[in-house]
Amino acid sequence: MGRPRTVAASSSISNSNGDTGKGGEKVDDGVDIQSLKSDIGRIQAMTVRQLRLVAKNFGIPARGSKNDLVSALKCFLEDEKNESTEHVPSEIKSIHPEQSSSPKDETHSCVEVSIEKTAMVSEVSEIGQKRRRGKPSLIDSIDDHPGAVIAKEKLSTKLHDNLEIEPPPAKRSGSSHIVEVKEEVIAPNGAGLISEPIEPWTMLAHKKPQQGWIPYNPRTMRPPLLADGTKSLKLISWNVNGLKALLKADRFLGFAQKENFDVLCMQETKLQDKDVEKIKQCLIAGYENSFWTCSVSKLGYSGTAIISRLKPLSVRYGLGITDHDTEGRLVTVEYDTFYLICGYVPNSGEGLRRLTYRVTQWDPSLSSYMKELEKSKPVILTGDLNCAHQEIDIYNPAGNRRSAGFTDEERKSLELNFLSKGYVDTFRRQHPGVVGYTYWGYRHGGRKTNKGWRLDYFLVSESIADKVHDSYILPDVTGSDHCPVGLILKL
Repeated sequence: MGRPRTVAASSSISNSNGDTGKGGEKVDDGVDIQSLKSDIGRIQAMTVRQLRLVAKNFGIPARGSKNDLVSALKCFLEDEKNESTEHVPSEIKSIHPEQSSSPKDETHSCVEVSIEKTAMVSEVSEIGQKRRRGKPSLIDSIDDHPGAVIAKEKLSTKLHDNLEIEPPPAKRSGSSHIVEVKEEVIAPNGAGLISEPIEPWTMLAHKKPQQGWIPYNPRTMRPPLLADGTKSLKLISWNVNGLKALLKADRFLGFAQKENFDVLCMQETKLQDKDVEKIKQCLIAGYENSFWTCSVSKLGYSGTAIISRLKPLSVRYGLGITDHDTEGRLVTVEYDTFYLICGYVPNSGEGLRRLTYRVTQWDPSLSSYMKELEKSKPVILTGDLNCAHQEIDIYNPAGNRRSAGFTDEERKSLELNFLSKGYVDTFRRQHPGVVGYTYWGYRHGGRKTNKGWRLDYFLVSESIADKVHDSYILPDVTGSDHCPVGLILKL
């Protein structure tokens, strides 16, 4: 989707006369930044374009309406006048850790809260009107659509010393906004600030939220641990979006040690057969049983794997159908009381070029395979199913009706081939009315504002659905554009 034209941020900005601006120089149409510090009132008379250029030159977020930009610049310049140049006002600190602040005076309060208002202007707003009209293209991710509403009835944070910070005033009709709350804690030695944004998944992020919907919060919504002596298995599934990159970033081992799972199913490993033995040596000890399948039709693509503490009774790769088994999309292991399938369902692709294949061939074939296994024991299917089933499972349902993963055809296929045939969506059964996402596009930082999709599932045979103790999401685990999902099954 086309995006509004913006001027790239840089250390200097050229105006129409070829002058450059940084600090006190002129920036576009004769705006003199240095003079603004002595005459803050001039800001109100500036155009939106001038305000954005000046804001970018100071490192201030340049989004939002004219009122937002004026307020931000005034706040910044007033602090510049009143405070030393070594103190960076908390109101304009970026939430990105790589842009951390300068040291603060130790006499300041131990905890400060700053509220940053980022205007996400909807299609009827000034920025939205400049966007190209027409249907969104397939490759537009959900975070290409502005206008998120992440709301709280009241935002009031009380700190010690009776400090209270109220939310920004409501925006005019036709726009919507995101309020981000950031807690800044002075390090014990007073050397600087540690900026911690609140957990974005704890805020309700949806274009069209229904009454009663609430955001998923694993801290408060997971059940108590099972009683000592209760036999259970902890299964986790994760689309890792490239296992080599995850291992290189040193994120996998810490995750594995913390979660202490019994079985891990991975999708989109992007490995080749020649990589597998070396990768096995990098995995955490205690999981001697691992089973890998890689794409042979397109190297370094797709790929699935299961690593397990338990030795399975049998292992199968693929569906047993040549047309479906060249991309490394399925591994099945058999345990004493159930079959576990790790699957990576084909994405319908750009232009929905694989939609027909997916809903008329792949899904029915996988469903038939599962029903055949189920004749001997219950079946668990987990993985990236590449479909957000209902509107509650996607941030922007209206904007993605013809996007891969949310077409009517894919959603009906999920219902027809799996849910209506006795397989239970364990997360949705445990959490009706709860908005929880497992995928966020990298573009435009969808994860920071919780604009996501729920694409990763644990589907289980109805006969063992009552043995599910917990079906959960781990939205705090990073390293991929997906996060892990988990299932605790009582034996």
